[in-house]
Parts: sequence; structure tokens; C-alpha cells
Amino acid sequence: MIAVVYSGSNYADWRLSDKGRTIASFKTSAINPYFNDEKYIVQVLNKNINLIHHAEEIKRIYFFGAGASTDELKQVIHNAFSAFFKFGKVSVEHDIVAAAIACCKNSPGIVSICGSGSNAAWYDGKKVKPNNYGLGYILADEGSGNWLGRQLIKGFMDETLPADLRQKFAHKYDADRGVLLEKVYRQKQPALFLSSFNDFYLENKEDHYLQNVIKTGFQKLIDTYLLPLYKQYPGATVNFAGSVAASFQDHLYEVASNANLTIGTIIKEPINNLLTYYSNKN
Repeated sequence: MIAVVYSGSNYADWRLSDKGRTIASFKTSAINPYFNDEKYIVQVLNKNINLIHHAEEIKRIYFFGAGASTDELKQVIHNAFSAFFKFGKVSVEHDIVAAAIACCKNSPGIVSICGSGSNAAWYDGKKVKPNNYGLGYILADEGSGNWLGRQLIKGFMDETLPADLRQKFAHKYDADRGVLLEKVYRQKQPALFLSSFNDFYLENKEDHYLQNVIKTGFQKLIDTYLLPLYKQYPGATVNFAGSVAASFQDHLYEVASNANLTIGTIIKEPINNLLTYYSNKN
């Protein structure tokens, strides 16, 4: 039996499979070594009945997650999983690797994550080439869910958001300046809070102001990450994984086309493609 795990900022998506047959599909709390230590991760695993029931049967665990970006951070995940899955071999990789495999399988291409956060890399069909991207929600994440959330909150508080949208926003979230600032600057993992406003964009997707914000975000994503990669690998297709890319793909296609980029694949969640890929290997 194998376990495939993809953890974003909001939750971890799990699939358990045996001989190509899916045994269980479920979600747990997100697992990110930037914010979670080994003890916490083991507690997350011990709370799930599927994992408790199948722990000794699982022989291979493939984990992909935001935050698993250095050997030291990967080791946090590896140690916790090895302590829980006592008979399993654990592999830990960054979420951009999951996006590359899910979108491209064994073919080369430029890969971008655009979900709660954003990132991009060149994938040669076997490995992701290291780069200096993926700087997180404070320094980067252009075009992502938490970037969109930042624009919405800022527009509400500095009153540049159109009046009708300000009214809708205030009504939906019972918005208060002090509470918003408290949640952004003082609560743990503010990126989760910032990315929680994607529903507002979806509910008002016909609004031209919000459409322009989304397109601006995609343009920043393309200018910051994709065009520099495209200059290195001219003619390459660009592939996307993530909820924002999938939810607003019409705008993404438009902005990419204006930049003379060709989009190959857009997927919302990598987990099912990852499961197929690794089921075929075991």
C-alpha cells in the first residue's frame, strides 16, 4: 500500500492506494515544517482513523508540501512520518515538484503554482531546476490567493474599493478595520487568513474591478517568474497547478496569450494525478 500526500497552506490532501485501487481519500490539517514541528505532525497523523488503521500496511509514503524547501525542513517531515509509519519508506519533496509531476509527468516544461501561494520552476522531465523563487507571502506570492486577499483588504480599508464592493465585503465578513489588522499582523499563519477571501472573488467574478485585480496579479506572476524562465527555455509550454489558476483560468489564458506564452495544462489539485503516477510505479 502507498500513501500520496499533497499539503498546501489550508489542508493536506491524502490518497491511500493498494495495487492501483484507491483505499481512502481524505484531508487533514495542513503540514508545513515552517510552522509545525515533529510533535505536532505526529499528533495530526494520530488523529486520523484512516492512517491509524492502515499505518502498518503502508510501505511507501510520497509527501509533497509547501515549506519542504530545504533538507533541514524536509527532515522535520521525514522524522515525523517515519515515527508514525514504522514500516514505510518516506519521500519528502517541495510542492513545486508535485505540480511538475502532476502537470507534465515525464515531459519537460515550465511549471507554476498559483493557489494560496505562487511559485514557478523549470522541470526537465525528471527534476525541478532550483531557483530563487518561492519567497512566501510577505516577499512574493504574486497573483496568489493571499496576494488577492491583500488587495481586497487594502482596498476596503483605504476606500479605493468601489462602494458597492465595499458594502458587499462589509456585509459578508462583518468587516472591521481593527479586527482585520489584528488578523493580518498578530494571528498565527496570516497567509491562511489572506487566502480565505478567494470566495469573494468567485462570488463577484463578473465585476470588472475584481477582474482587473485578478489580471494584474496574473501579470505580476508572469513578469516575475514565467518570462525569466521562458527566456531561458524559449518555446516551452507553461503549466499551472492551484485553485486560483483553475478558478480564473479565462483571465489566465488572456494574460498569458498577451505575453506570448502557451499554456499546456491547468489543474486545480495535483493529488489525483500524483496518485496515478505513483500507483503505476508500485
